[in-house]
Amino acid sequence: MSDDPRPAEGAEQPRPATAEEPPAEEPRVEESAAEESAAEGPFAEEPVAEEPPAEEPAVGVAPPGPSRRRQRRVAGALIAVLTVLLGFAIAVQVRSTGTGQALAGAREEELVAILDDLDAQEARLRQQIADQRAALRELSDTDSRSAAALENAAERAEALAILNGTVAAEGPGLVMTIRDPEGRVRVADLLDAIQELRGAGAETLQIDGVRVGVSTAVTGVPGDLQIDGRPVAAPYEVVVIGSPPDLQTAMGIPGGVVDRVGRQGGTVDIEQRDRVVVDALRPLDEPQYAQPQTE
Repeated sequence: MSDDPRPAEGAEQPRPATAEEPPAEEPRVEESAAEESAAEGPFAEEPVAEEPPAEEPAVGVAPPGPSRRRQRRVAGALIAVLTVLLGFAIAVQVRSTGTGQALAGAREEELVAILDDLDAQEARLRQQIADQRAALRELSDTDSRSAAALENAAERAEALAILNGTVAAEGPGLVMTIRDPEGRVRVADLLDAIQELRGAGAETLQIDGVRVGVSTAVTGVPGDLQIDGRPVAAPYEVVVIGSPPDLQTAMGIPGGVVDRVGRQGGTVDIEQRDRVVVDALRPLDEPQYAQPQTE
């Protein structure tokens, strides 16, 4: 046994102790993919749904065109014009009795008759306005009602044009000739004839080629009368459209126009006709202060 501390040849040398090296880790593919998905969070793009193709209009069904919309706008405009005309007619109707000077010599019963006729005319105009507003409220966006409203508005526009004297008119009525050889027919006499004819249902009339409207004024002195500033002279020819029997009856009542003209030395000839023509025209008066109510 040797005391040499060296190990014997061929014997396995002990390896110095070192820290164990951990084995190389393989990449964690699944966890990495999960972390990327989590990192994207709410901002991850969602799959976009494919939009369905636009539906084509059914065969034979035409899209609504602009012509009907224009019809609705035209109907609304006509209704507004009619309301303006009716409002203006009420505002200026008081002028139909002439100036205060012309009525200064009128009797009490004559003034009462004029006021009664004005009240009746105002009531008719107010009723027309109420009917017009009711028609306006009934309008809707449907095509069928728009066409009906347009037709209704056109009919009312034509009727108002006749009443205002802006278009010629024809129909049954009478022709009344007031003869005044002594020149004593007064302003009040012509005004009474106009008011009594209107009260009997006259729809339109003219005197010596001057159309009588809502704002007509009779002025002047006996023998030199004027209607709306235009001179008229005897014999005065009054052409009226309305019910001939009713109109003639109104002229022949005791104390009426025929009676008063006769007391002043004049005469009144009345001829009923199946057709008369009122062709004198008036310019459309533009309201200076009156405006349609929008509320």
